[in-house]
Amino acid sequence: MNSMDNTMKFDVKAEGESSSQDILLTVHEALLEKEYNPINQIVGYLLSGDPAYIPRHNNARSLIRKKERDELIEELVRFYLNNKK
Repeated sequence: MNSMDNTMKFDVKAEGESSSQDILLTVHEALLEKEYNPINQIVGYLLSGDPAYIPRHNNARSLIRKKERDELIEELVRFYLNNKK
């Protein structure tokens, strides 16, 4: 059996695509710089989908909208459960 008979898995990650973690950290920093409460603002965005919770400062609003909200929530839950003592 040659390798052409096997099913190959191919994962595509767009060039320059940021991870959910990178996006959340960048947005967090932008919110701190604008003197907003980052937790409240990010939760407001994740619950409502309203990008007005995230400032345009440092391109944070555009950046956070590159990921689906469920992907960001998944990252937060994964991080919490992996770091729970």
